[in-house]
Amino acid sequence: MKTISIFAILILFAPSFLSAQQNAPIVQRPEYEWETFEMVDRLLKIREPASPVIYDNFVIFSAASSLRRIGIAFAHENFAKIYWYRPLLVSQDRADPIIFPGEKTPRKYIDSGVQFHVYQVPEYLQELEYRLIINGLWTVDPINPQTRRNPVSGLTMSILRIPDRTVRIHPHNSLPEGLSFTFEGPPGETVTVAGTFNAWDPFMYELKEGPEGVYNIILPLPPGTYHYVFFHRGKRHVDAFNPSRIFSFDGMAASEITVP
Repeated sequence: MKTISIFAILILFAPSFLSAQQNAPIVQRPEYEWETFEMVDRLLKIREPASPVIYDNFVIFSAASSLRRIGIAFAHENFAKIYWYRPLLVSQDRADPIIFPGEKTPRKYIDSGVQFHVYQVPEYLQELEYRLIINGLWTVDPINPQTRRNPVSGLTMSILRIPDRTVRIHPHNSLPEGLSFTFEGPPGETVTVAGTFNAWDPFMYELKEGPEGVYNIILPLPPGTYHYVFFHRGKRHVDAFNPSRIFSFDGMAASEITVP
């Protein structure tokens, strides 16, 4: 039997924390905030469609790729927006690739049998009510047994309860005073932040420690989009509390934040 080695999907990116020119042009962005190595790794482990999986602040919805077109919409958004599932494409085993009829060479990526959507859950929600559109028809999620009938509309909704979540640290938490930059590390260290707001100067803004091992600084910045990294022990670090990333041509990663 031919086998497929599942180790890559077509949402790859390569962040790096090695030192580089501080003013290297930042040009490439992941399309979605969930595109982290941890999330991609979870997606690669999906072998077949399953009930929604909650991971961190996200939910992974999956369906069989045999369904021609599938989308999802949520009650808290008044079903105004449809999120279409994406195919989970995997790379073939080079030692034993599949060559499809009528083709002379094997495809680099093939259908895994699964399509998916990753949704970021708003922090104020404790459950999701949603419906699917499968091949043009509205319906409940066939692989989620939790449903509820809306007494007003008469529609049956799929339900997903969200576990209690702790308050998340984010640079926006200190607005309108300014952006709050937070870094966690060993106590008694020197940590700075640099970005497009200070010409990538790694010495200008030093974070203050308190409590132990937690470093913070609030910078009053005007509205706009900024790219930044932390400097600790001579190395660059993206913001662990901000999932938004952008990348330079050489694979260098930086965090991205917008002041509204």
